[in-house]
Amino acid sequence: MSSWAAAYAGRRAVVLGASGFIGRWIARALAERGAHVIAVGRDADSVRRAVGARNAADQVEAYDFEQPLASGWLSALSPDVVFNLAGYGVDRSERDETLARRLNRDLVAELVDAIASLGASDWPHVRLIHAGSALEYGTTGGVLHEGSLTAATTMYGETKLAGTMALVERARASRTRAIVARLFTVYGAGEHAGRLLPTILGAAASGAVVPLSDGLQRRDFAYVEDVAEGLLRLAVSAAEPGEVVNLATGVMQPVRKFVEAAAAVAGVPRERLHFGAVPTRPEEMSHTGVSVERLSELTGWRPSPDLQSGIRRTLMRLSSEA
Repeated sequence: MSSWAAAYAGRRAVVLGASGFIGRWIARALAERGAHVIAVGRDADSVRRAVGARNAADQVEAYDFEQPLASGWLSALSPDVVFNLAGYGVDRSERDETLARRLNRDLVAELVDAIASLGASDWPHVRLIHAGSALEYGTTGGVLHEGSLTAATTMYGETKLAGTMALVERARASRTRAIVARLFTVYGAGEHAGRLLPTILGAAASGAVVPLSDGLQRRDFAYVEDVAEGLLRLAVSAAEPGEVVNLATGVMQPVRKFVEAAAAVAGVPRERLHFGAVPTRPEEMSHTGVSVERLSELTGWRPSPDLQSGIRRTLMRLSSEA
């Protein structure tokens, strides 16, 4: 086991949002590296299903989201490190602005303050790693560096940006080892139905046509297990209190290329891919690249941009969990 992975053996790690798309892979990756995982999601049963039966019962504790959020909950759990993947608004059906502010902004501020109140620890690394979003950059163009202007335009982007700003301010003021990892276009097993990859895989089973935009927009696609690894690597890095780090591959690829790769792997004929049938979303980002220099400096690593490999891994995971 590599040195960064070995750092988690026997450590207590809290994962908020553990029943979600990315959170489940964080919890699994921690358990596989010997951590004791306190997995928190919208309900304990969903957490257990998402994290998977392969993890030993004495290695993973599952909690309802509301249960541990009583006063002093974090102190009672005594974590070495906290991964915050809880969020609201990425799914188009989630439109409650009050709840978005509660989970994307207020919870983040509370977590930093709670970590600061825990005091000294023999864990020498980052204490809180919070998942931010590329949508915090919004309409900003060019190559996105961590210091680029932020111009969020959606409820999700605006409230996630507010959470980042709260973390940065509080972590710097208290010198708490808390950081933000800004995620870009993450794909893999466990995505919400209706997203691009599940739609294509569903068409492989149903024989349906797939209505698509023209697919000319470019995104930085990263496979979810690579993103989980990146979060674990950043948590044992020398990142500064309040630092923001882009977590992406650094390679922009057309959406059409992703679709065609997924269709080829899943066996969807090209004639069923109806490019141009739907308009491009008005909130679509138009940047030309993502800088991952700081990620590389801190971890000596970056996620793979190989689309076919990531899509094949997705199919393998879905098959093994069916």
